Amino acid sequence: MSWETGTVEGPGGLVCSVDRLASDAGAAVLRAGGNAVDAAIATSAALTVTTPHMCGMGGDLFALVAGPGAGSSEPLVLNASGRAGSGADPDRLRAEGHRSMPFLGDVRSAPVPGCVDGWLTLHDRLGHLPLGDVLAPAIELAESGFPASPLLAATLPSLAGVTGCDELVRSGVAAGDLLRRPGPARMLRAVVAEGRDGFYGGEFGARLLEVGAGEYSADDLAAPLADWVDGLALDVWGHRVWTVPPNSSGYLGLAGAGIAERVGIVADPDDPAWVHLTVEAARLAGFDRPERLFEGADGAALVAPERLAERAAMFDPGQAARLGDRHRDGGTIYLCAADGNGMGVSLIQSNAKGYGSHVAVPGTGIILHNRGIGFSLEPGHPAEYRPGRRPPTTLAPALVTRPDGSLRAVLGSMGGDSQPQVVLQMLARLLVSGQEPGTVLSAPRWVLDLEGGTGFDLWDRPDRHRVRIEEHAPSSWQTGLEERGHRVERAGIDVAGFGHAHLIDVPLDGAPRGAADPRSVIGAAVAV
Repeated sequence: MSWETGTVEGPGGLVCSVDRLASDAGAAVLRAGGNAVDAAIATSAALTVTTPHMCGMGGDLFALVAGPGAGSSEPLVLNASGRAGSGADPDRLRAEGHRSMPFLGDVRSAPVPGCVDGWLTLHDRLGHLPLGDVLAPAIELAESGFPASPLLAATLPSLAGVTGCDELVRSGVAAGDLLRRPGPARMLRAVVAEGRDGFYGGEFGARLLEVGAGEYSADDLAAPLADWVDGLALDVWGHRVWTVPPNSSGYLGLAGAGIAERVGIVADPDDPAWVHLTVEAARLAGFDRPERLFEGADGAALVAPERLAERAAMFDPGQAARLGDRHRDGGTIYLCAADGNGMGVSLIQSNAKGYGSHVAVPGTGIILHNRGIGFSLEPGHPAEYRPGRRPPTTLAPALVTRPDGSLRAVLGSMGGDSQPQVVLQMLARLLVSGQEPGTVLSAPRWVLDLEGGTGFDLWDRPDRHRVRIEEHAPSSWQTGLEERGHRVERAGIDVAGFGHAHLIDVPLDGAPRGAADPRSVIGAAVAV
């Protein structure tokens, strides 16, 4: 595959996502007079139709919004991650022999999905066009059909035997075949007609209560799932980097950057000192994640100067740190949008793992996520699976502002536990090396890997990590890492294992400039 992607300039705005059809949907909304929020919602909704192997209306959503039109001197931050149902019972799972949350085939790993509430909350506060206009492109794709992407066609067989996936599971779907999604089309039309009541209180909600068999109550579905929260920020490399506070893992990307800045990062990413430092910064930021990340955790304390200085002091330029025993692919999409007035949106939406829990809501065409795998079954743990709680999540979107508060960039990636690692590398290339978006996204990456892991348990054994590097990484990376005691694997072509990242850079003067990740195969940055 080609690792090269160009930087696209959009005088009237720009949308970057993993699917050109979805990016086109967002760009069409911009052309119709919508703003960046309208475009982000339109793109997100289209992706729930065209990329069910990565996201859907049965998943969660986080977003950061900044720039003219946001109506705030600081980025607005939305947490639309769902909560465990009223029937959540950790004792029952432990009695069944579970030591961790069930990964697939169990509705208990599916908190009430917050994606649709996230769209509506964003639109109610910041949208410009009518909701029907914003969701119209997604409805058209679902009703008229779209050509199945190579990645979608390749993964559909994994749904064989999953009840309620009839519209997706049919024999012989090949790349390019027309695929219609009548269930999601009907659900989207219900949202347009009746808002959240049309979804959570309508057909989807009724079927969710049935499939939950006591896991959820009507009150769980009636309770708002999207909250405006204070953003978590860190001053680093002459900018302020923002993310969503815990239960998000976004603090890991900030902490990694803060550690790298304190140690002193070289500007040349081909230098083995660069890759060793970024790898170690990520490891030093994250080795205690299982104990530190939970809903309500103090995000500011996790990126406090004294904590980062302590971690930076553990860095050894000559060898990998010993951290004690105490990912790759994921069902997540990241997208970003900017309009011609300077508003930018960083949005991430997720099923967690691939098609999520492999539990479908019959008749709706919606598969439930499995973000509940982030819960702990350790009695008394602050992230223990309990009613009404949000699980720790790997989602880590980012937004960058300048010292004067103006928007500099929106960026992020899918990729399970590797998301903050990819964000760290993007920040270093953008803010330290001064690379343009196309170069940032085409450049080789590394990710930490736990052999035999699920992609969501990376930090359970921080001294068992190996460093996977992409096939087009410079030879100096492998040599330099191995000389410093890292276990290294040079990967072959792996379109999902190193994230699908996107980036829009917003100059002080001039049009937004961005790029979509070439690893996403059919991703696109579409300009207006």
